[in-house]
Amino acid sequence: MTELLQQAIAQIQKLSPERQNAIAARLLAELEDDRQWETLFAATTDDLWDKMAAMVRQEIAKGETVPLSEVFPTQK
Repeated sequence: MTELLQQAIAQIQKLSPERQNAIAARLLAELEDDRQWETLFAATTDDLWDKMAAMVRQEIAKGETVPLSEVFPTQK
């Protein structure tokens, strides 16, 4: 276990059981989400990547996308 993870666990242990369970549930959900993404990426063939890229290019050409600056506006 890394030192940083040990520090995090030490801080979590100071919390109420309810808060500990809430954090544990979020961590487990995050780990499961990562596992699912890794599985999907590993199963994605070059042909599938090419098809997805073509779909994105088509959406861009049709004006069906928005600039990232609208999705993630810069904070001032």
